[in-house]
Amino acid sequence: MPSPHAPSLASYVENWRPAPVTAQDPLDPGPAAAVSALLDLPAPAARAGDPLPPLWQWFHFLHWPAQQALGPDGHLRDARFLPPVPDRQRMFAGGRCEITEPLRLGEPAERVSSLATVTPKQGRSGELLFVTERQEFRQGGRLRMVEEQDIVYRSGRTAAGGHPQAVDPRTAPTTDAPWQLGMRPDAVLLFRLSALTANAHRIHYDAPYCRDTEGYPGLVVHGPLLALLMLEVVRRGAPGRTVRSLSFRLHRPAFAGEHLVADGTLDGAAVRLRAGSRREARHATGEVTFA
Repeated sequence: MPSPHAPSLASYVENWRPAPVTAQDPLDPGPAAAVSALLDLPAPAARAGDPLPPLWQWFHFLHWPAQQALGPDGHLRDARFLPPVPDRQRMFAGGRCEITEPLRLGEPAERVSSLATVTPKQGRSGELLFVTERQEFRQGGRLRMVEEQDIVYRSGRTAAGGHPQAVDPRTAPTTDAPWQLGMRPDAVLLFRLSALTANAHRIHYDAPYCRDTEGYPGLVVHGPLLALLMLEVVRRGAPGRTVRSLSFRLHRPAFAGEHLVADGTLDGAAVRLRAGSRREARHATGEVTFA
């Protein structure tokens, strides 16, 4: 735990103003085919020329750093939008996306990433730093989509608390929502997703590290997988409709071996989304509006 006399997290980022960075990607259809296989779809969800499903931009514009650039937890030691706080611990909290026009596979795209906001807050376990990264996606010279990701940082490593001692691999949740999709992520699925997103964080593939260092009962399901599962409910429930905006929030971690169900309910012009287990009704929540 940080010393009560340690500098505030806000003091470390008073003059932190990272410049925007631009990346290019050909939007090759390969990643979409790989994600479709990961989700056990009978065929790729999108091919060259097709619209990219919402949030599947996460499988493009990947960065593969040198091995020596990684810290002991598998995260980067330093990067453009990592705040300069000591002994940094990172948590993905959620995000939102405004889609003017879907990206299309097989057409080169540009992403401009920038720092949107930095907000210090006081949490139950101490001081937190909320960092929002903004990403603008252009294709064919037009702005197609704007995404914002919310990341929470704390200084000092603390063991996870409030989680079960063991994972229940038998009991599945139930829901009466009209749209629903079940999944039971295992170690192999999490490993494949880490590879598809260039994510080397050890909590997703190193079970002894999860238990002994982080204090979790098992491998942690990627927060983005919960968001993707909720969006997959929408894609399957309304295959002919175009998503105009989406937002999601991550509440509590899920673990490999647990049965998960994502469900969706149409509420006027929006779809209310949730991903939960028998243990926790809301690992993640979200909302989608259509064009």
